Amino acid sequence: MQTPRPPTCEKLADGLRRVIAPNPSPMTHWGTNTYILGEGQVAVIDPGPDSPAHLRAIQDALAPGETITHIFVTHSHVDHSTLVPMLKQTCGAPVFAFGDSAAGQSAVMRDLRAGGLAGGGEGVDHDFTPDETLTDQCEVAGAGWSLRALWTPGHMSNHMCFQSGDMIFTGDHVMGWASSLVSPPDGDLTDFMAATRRLRDLDAALFLPGHGPTVSEPRQRCDWLLEHRISRERDILKALAAGPLSADEIARQVYTEVAPELLGAATRNVFAHLIDLVQRGRVCTEGTLAAQARFHRCRPDAPRIGENAI
Repeated sequence: MQTPRPPTCEKLADGLRRVIAPNPSPMTHWGTNTYILGEGQVAVIDPGPDSPAHLRAIQDALAPGETITHIFVTHSHVDHSTLVPMLKQTCGAPVFAFGDSAAGQSAVMRDLRAGGLAGGGEGVDHDFTPDETLTDQCEVAGAGWSLRALWTPGHMSNHMCFQSGDMIFTGDHVMGWASSLVSPPDGDLTDFMAATRRLRDLDAALFLPGHGPTVSEPRQRCDWLLEHRISRERDILKALAAGPLSADEIARQVYTEVAPELLGAATRNVFAHLIDLVQRGRVCTEGTLAAQARFHRCRPDAPRIGENAI
């Protein structure tokens, strides 16, 4: 398959176009996928990064007389949402999303943030605020199209997918070219696993991700993502069998082939797993749950989080 290049506008199906933003990177593949849904009066899903060139590409993708009536944002990482103000200024359309960048955070993640843990990996758009907040399972309809909102926290707490018939716009939750980044406190692995199982069980025909090509076998891809995480969990528990370790020490044992400059990201991934394992009573901490804490496998009768486990 030939890799599309921005600012190409591709017709993916009747009433569905994709415009790729000019922000390729190891985190974004060929760039952010911006989708245009409908004809005549259309919706834009994930406007993308703050790029005047991408704004022009979206406008050029519209047919003469077409107008944007709705803007949807899957989540407020900067590569998905920071073009919103410029796009809204040009078309006047309201912005729909789950909430701002802190919306939906679990108590555990709020406590970690309050304790000084900063986000890692993708940048957070702290200025993002939708005009209309969406609840799970609510529907928004336009001229010849409708979307059902699915709250899918995990990659980020305010992450939503949008279902249109047998297609689901999956943002960064499920992609075909890479596993989704889950970096606390913005990302929550416990939520990610639950939301992935939910998406798998919807039996959609296509996933349309925020980066990279269409996923044509959604159920199989969800199964792979779940098994990938379960396998990593096994690796972490195996490392802890010898005694207490920090997330950094575990990452150095588990990610033996990772380049040194990527060990930081690997450590955050391990920490995401450790938080999940603590909440499930499989792992305990020496002292307060924190990125620098040391972790050990719990006794079988150890209390779970909320019962003095940490």
